[in-house]
Amino acid sequence: MKYMEYKISCIPDEESSEIMVAELADLGFESFSEYSTVDQSISGYLPAAESARYEEEIQKYLRDTGRPYERIVIADDTNWNAVWESHFEPILIEDRCYIHAPFHEKREDVAHQVVIMPKMSFGTGHHATTSLILARLLDADLKGRYGLDMGSGTGVLAILAVQRGAAHVDAIDIDRWAYENCIENIELNRVRDRITVQQGDASLLGKGEKYDFILANINRNILLSDMMHYARVLKTGGRILFSGFLEVDMGAIQRKAEELGLIPVHSALENGWALVECRKGA
Repeated sequence: MKYMEYKISCIPDEESSEIMVAELADLGFESFSEYSTVDQSISGYLPAAESARYEEEIQKYLRDTGRPYERIVIADDTNWNAVWESHFEPILIEDRCYIHAPFHEKREDVAHQVVIMPKMSFGTGHHATTSLILARLLDADLKGRYGLDMGSGTGVLAILAVQRGAAHVDAIDIDRWAYENCIENIELNRVRDRITVQQGDASLLGKGEKYDFILANINRNILLSDMMHYARVLKTGGRILFSGFLEVDMGAIQRKAEELGLIPVHSALENGWALVECRKGA
């Protein structure tokens, strides 16, 4: 598949670039490179076949924000492994979870090791929204529990949940790249028998399944639109972790949750991004 790359100049700090990524994610971009401190830029990628559909909105956004950019068509035979490996560095979460690629050395001194093959899917642990949930999972009692990872990306959250004792996790992502990468990663971590991967959206839910916990690391608009589906499949007393949105959107997420009987019990912030944890009431 051909992709369109937009190489976009950023304000020279990583937090500002992350806010821009959240805004661009609503304009059709499927994935992004890490912020480059060399030329103070990031690259966003979307299928070339879809680029015409979003071009006017993208150009308006970039024009309104005054961000110079370069537009490049990427050929079908691009070695995405090489592209993503060049950006991927290991990450340590609270000295208890080490996320690394197969080509990195292991850390025998860390309790949880998660192996992620870096490709075009979200969720390597580097972004604040992912690390916020990872940190919360490290303190959660998941032994024997059944979970849902909605918008699973690489599968990193589902994998850690299983390592923390979850009996089984359903991982769902609408993106084909993410679906295939998640399967690859659960095999690398030898947890294929405890994680079921599906490609799709919230329409896959509501077929009788009930979950003890749900992880939803998705953008604000999708969370607000699909939250009713998550609430329906969460068991009474179950927990749901919402992330993928900015601090300024916490109020909207919490109000919608409360309307659906989801009681906020915990929140956390990192670099302008937020996590809200809720418990389902009776």
